[in-house]
Amino acid sequence: MTIGVFLAVMLAAVMHAGWNAIIKTGLSKQTSMFILTVGQALFGLAVALFFPFPAPEVWPWLFASGLIHMAYQLFLAYAYEQGDLSRVYPIARGTAPMIVLVISLLFLSDSPEGAEVWGILVLGGGIALMAHGVLRNGEPRRLLPFALGAAVATAGYTLADGLGARVSGEPLAYVGWLMLLAALFYTPAIIALKGSVVLRADARAWGFGLVAAAASFGAYAIAVWAMTLAPIALVGALRETSILFAVLIGWWFFGERMDRGKAAAALLIVAGVILTRF
Repeated sequence: MTIGVFLAVMLAAVMHAGWNAIIKTGLSKQTSMFILTVGQALFGLAVALFFPFPAPEVWPWLFASGLIHMAYQLFLAYAYEQGDLSRVYPIARGTAPMIVLVISLLFLSDSPEGAEVWGILVLGGGIALMAHGVLRNGEPRRLLPFALGAAVATAGYTLADGLGARVSGEPLAYVGWLMLLAALFYTPAIIALKGSVVLRADARAWGFGLVAAAASFGAYAIAVWAMTLAPIALVGALRETSILFAVLIGWWFFGERMDRGKAAAALLIVAGVILTRF
């Protein structure tokens, strides 16, 4: 991996943690997420227009992933309503690769190697330690099922998108259409849950939300580009440094509590993810 690709992937990790931080800062997390999905849909449309219309066999994957993304966005915003960025993000982000790996081992006939087994154990320990911190410090326990729900959804759309993009043959076009569908699914769902009030936002909220959308789209685009130039496993592992960036953002900018347990849990989660990717 060249230094240029390395720095680009690290920038993508910062951008991913950054857009989550913007969602967390909003007065209404679901409104911030709605604005994010609208922005992503606009970026997705701009990309999709440069590619042919997806083939019929691609649409089942797009619809499935769009529904899963809707669930992910709902769970993540609800989790941020309950807990800190530095607590929710590591659980939601760190649990997903463990789920993907376990599903792959169970249903795709892959044999776990030594590093993968250790990675699962280290990941599980880090997530358990992070969850224990919620119980020990008297933080809202409701953040746990929402954060874990976001992790399950992340694992689901990771598997769906990996297979769907292969069927498509045009990964960027696939992502463009996916973002359009995710916005179409999320909007009626959040109106049904929260009412039309969730759609009301001032210019400042729209500005921050569109910045978050640009960061989200840019982070994914950089990752896709990097995977064409460097080993996918290495790029994937480096992206998970976003967990550390999110913890640091929560600590430095939001004044969230940082103790040894939370710091150790975040480091364990990152180490576990790296082990599972090699």
